[in-house]
Amino acid sequence: MQDPIAQQIELLKRGTVEIYRESELAQRLTEAAKEGKQLRIKLGMDPTAPDIHLGHTVVLRKLRQFQDLGHKAVLIIGDYTARIGDPTGQNTTRPMLTGEEIKSNAQTYFDQAGRILDTSPDKCEIRYNSEWLADLALADVIKLTASMTVARMLERDTFDIRYKKGDAIGIHEFLYPLMQGQDSVAIKSDVELGGTDQTFNNLVGRTLQRNDGQPPQIVITMPILVGLDGVQKMSKSKGNYIGVTDAPADMFGKVMSIGDDLMENYFTLLTDVPKDKIAELTDPAKTHPKEAKVLLGKAIVEQFYDAEEATKAAEAFEKLFAQKQVPDDMPQVRTPADEITLAKLLQHCNLVNSGGEAKRMIKQSAVSIDGEKITDPQYPVTPTDDMIVRVGKRKFAKLVVN
Repeated sequence: MQDPIAQQIELLKRGTVEIYRESELAQRLTEAAKEGKQLRIKLGMDPTAPDIHLGHTVVLRKLRQFQDLGHKAVLIIGDYTARIGDPTGQNTTRPMLTGEEIKSNAQTYFDQAGRILDTSPDKCEIRYNSEWLADLALADVIKLTASMTVARMLERDTFDIRYKKGDAIGIHEFLYPLMQGQDSVAIKSDVELGGTDQTFNNLVGRTLQRNDGQPPQIVITMPILVGLDGVQKMSKSKGNYIGVTDAPADMFGKVMSIGDDLMENYFTLLTDVPKDKIAELTDPAKTHPKEAKVLLGKAIVEQFYDAEEATKAAEAFEKLFAQKQVPDDMPQVRTPADEITLAKLLQHCNLVNSGGEAKRMIKQSAVSIDGEKITDPQYPVTPTDDMIVRVGKRKFAKLVVN
């Protein structure tokens, strides 16, 4: 029979990039089991944006694994560090957020993270780093900065790139990794989770804990989830994301749009499907890619809704795309019978956000009237009852003439 700690390590290693250090993690898990105590598993989240997408859930799911093993998640809402803005992945200085923006985003983060984490008090602790950072005196800050050299700060790729290009680096940006590391000291973190882009910050936490006489936290890094475009990381600003609050049909449809080469990555990072089953599902000789993708879409939808909604979403997708039928519940839009250009009709139906988007979608052959594609934005349309306007794969409107 396999050693229980070895089983836990095997589970926790799934989908990870690096563990600093695996031997320390095994030792910490062993001590916790012997003493009957919970490890404190830290995840810091700066509320710089209001919504969570599946890219964020990669780390949240790992945090949930630790919870299921009996340990406590310590979710740090970086309301104080958000005033600086994490320079990770940025080649320019981030703008500072207002207090109201931070407060609003933090609440949304908490609500949405709760769809993945066990938020019961014995399994989850929510902390705001203003609790300890706001009270630091200048002498404390100076002591903190003395723990790190400029040379080590410039080892960070984003700082190095900007320094070599001669671009500005604010002194306050050097404080960010130190403050994130101080979070680990303040909450006595045993393990810190983060994406690979957070490796530098998280390792700073180990240094500061050593300086404080604490056992250094284990750092576990997770890969950055590639977005729907198959090229760049999942990001709301890039439009290649799946939001955790997306409707089941939208969530499922977006999963079905990914390239076949992304399926193994998505199965591994976003589901609990066993590794041997993933190998079978992603081998075209054993499973048709469409069948595998349907299972992936249903598994993801079920996490945020339930099995019934996942099945409905799959059936709606099959009806809409495989059978080329239109949805039964498309929105109805009242309109005069007066002639109108196609571009203006799309705006009237709220199928686009602007006239520019309307023209672009029409010219890209993404718009049809009653099944007929039209590529002229100035095409004259005379609305009739039950006329169906379609934009892209998922946006529909049925006209009702006044």
